[in-house]
Amino acid sequence: MEPKKNPNVDPRRNSLLYFQLGLAAIAALSYLAIELKTYEKDLSGLTQKVDNSFLDEDVPVTMQLNTPPPPPPPPPPAPEVLKIVEDKKEIKEVEIQSTETNQKEEVVKAEKVVVAKEEEPDVDVPFAIIEDVPLFPGCENVAKEKRKDCFQEKIQAHIRKNFSYPEAAIDAGHQGKVFVSFVIEKDGSVSIANMRAPYPTLEKEAQRIMSKLPKMVPGKQRGKPVRMTMSIPITFKLDQ
Repeated sequence: MEPKKNPNVDPRRNSLLYFQLGLAAIAALSYLAIELKTYEKDLSGLTQKVDNSFLDEDVPVTMQLNTPPPPPPPPPPAPEVLKIVEDKKEIKEVEIQSTETNQKEEVVKAEKVVVAKEEEPDVDVPFAIIEDVPLFPGCENVAKEKRKDCFQEKIQAHIRKNFSYPEAAIDAGHQGKVFVSFVIEKDGSVSIANMRAPYPTLEKEAQRIMSKLPKMVPGKQRGKPVRMTMSIPITFKLDQ
């Protein structure tokens, strides 16, 4: 079944009428464009007045005075005449002695030269690599290969013997490890190089313990006394 179309709504129904109206509008616009005229404006009534009054003014005539040129500068003074005076002073000739030496003089000087021995700088030798460790009192009769073990045992025994937990640290609950770096000098004395502690109360006690170390026989490297460095931890722990 085909759909029925309404002839009143068909867009092509008045197409011819619209085409004719368009042609008529175009023809009218073309006619108006052809018949359009333009007129030139008449500028004859417009005049510009020129002011020529300045031509009638009298220009004063001025006379230029001829002034004389300035006088030339005076000539420079004549140079003074230099008199040559003979030098009557006697000049003494100075003999320059030769700095060259013969073979005999060089031998004599060489005999007087004293060769200065270079002093070896102080070198801190760590405990782990020193050849001869310092002798802690009581380790003198121990075999050389066991002196390091004896030294460490004596150090630990000294710490246990002199250890005392500070009351201020107990009241404050301070505990931890204090790392002490010390040096055994060439004369066997002990000096503290550095300390690192979690609390000042523990550091002070560790310093007191290490200051009581006895004087020892100094360590040796290549047969000569040297400074030996060592670091040990001291543990402070409260019983819970």
